[in-house]
Amino acid sequence: MRRRKGQGGIRFAVRVELILLLALGCVTIGRELTGRWQASARMGEGTAWSSESGEAVEATADGYIKWVEFNVTCEAMAEAYGQDVDSYGKEPHLDWIELLAYAGARTGGAFDGGSVRLIREAAEKIAGGRTTMAELTEDMEYYDYYLEAYGAVLGGMVGEFSLKEDEGWKSYYGLKAFSPIAKGFDYSHYDDFGASRSYGYARPHLGHDMMGQIGTPIIAVESGVVEALGWNQYGGWRIGIRSFDGRRYYYYAHLRQNYPYAEGLAEGDVVTAGDVIGYMGHTGYSVKENVNNIETVHLHWGLQLIFDESQKEGDNEIWVDCYELSKFLYRNRSEVAKAAGTKEWKRVREMRDPEAEKHCKNNASMIQ
Repeated sequence: MRRRKGQGGIRFAVRVELILLLALGCVTIGRELTGRWQASARMGEGTAWSSESGEAVEATADGYIKWVEFNVTCEAMAEAYGQDVDSYGKEPHLDWIELLAYAGARTGGAFDGGSVRLIREAAEKIAGGRTTMAELTEDMEYYDYYLEAYGAVLGGMVGEFSLKEDEGWKSYYGLKAFSPIAKGFDYSHYDDFGASRSYGYARPHLGHDMMGQIGTPIIAVESGVVEALGWNQYGGWRIGIRSFDGRRYYYYAHLRQNYPYAEGLAEGDVVTAGDVIGYMGHTGYSVKENVNNIETVHLHWGLQLIFDESQKEGDNEIWVDCYELSKFLYRNRSEVAKAAGTKEWKRVREMRDPEAEKHCKNNASMIQ
């Protein structure tokens, strides 16, 4: 009897093991299908799943991207950026967005510690003349998608610019985008993209909150045109700045009560990356203007991608998670100084952005 009972116990253990293996297999398959669905969703409406190739097949009838998940880590951006800057003026010059798009295409947009290695290995092969980016990506069906998507997020952030030195203007190449919080001002933040919000109606949080002190100078991340300025029921006193290529719309909200903006700032103005554009506060959540209804003092800044003008406002807006980008931009914070006898802060080092000068020149010629 004991023997039979032992055999029954063994059979029971085997059944349990088989059940556990089956459950593990279901979880693995579920994760794979979820990953496939997410990859398909990134391509936008009309995307179909190809069981033969195991990859998403783009079928967007309108010809522009409908959805972007920006999961690139700060570490991956730093590695790609370093390769770009180190190779500037050499042949071949490594483009950081191309390197990130390569890594994104390899992993379906998922970034982790291994992504830095992928970027570094690709850069070494290209720099060593063993291959080219075109050769590396020729069989990657979605490299072009990631190149356009990541280019839309990061397109205006690296390039040539000039800084005013004691001896005059000096040219540089590198990061010409800035953290939205001025240098020397403390803040705290965490990844809150997608968190629930209930004021007015239930919705996800489509921006990044950076908590600090009232009056902290807010900085233009990228050069562009002031497209919106004034009160918004949800964002309080806010600023909207559009990049010159039209792809990026920067949204800065909950600015200071009574003194939200840099002096003289107006819609239609051209701002240069690093300029002080406003001051941190906690206005918003009110139909009445100039009300502090936000509990925590912070800057809400968001980045909207616009591939087609129909996406600017409405149900088809594309907002991306800026947490990792905020961490990356920490390396470039605009130094500011208080203007004596005023509430104003001004940037210490003047900068010339060729794209801003080009925009102003083109507009002036059109007016003439």
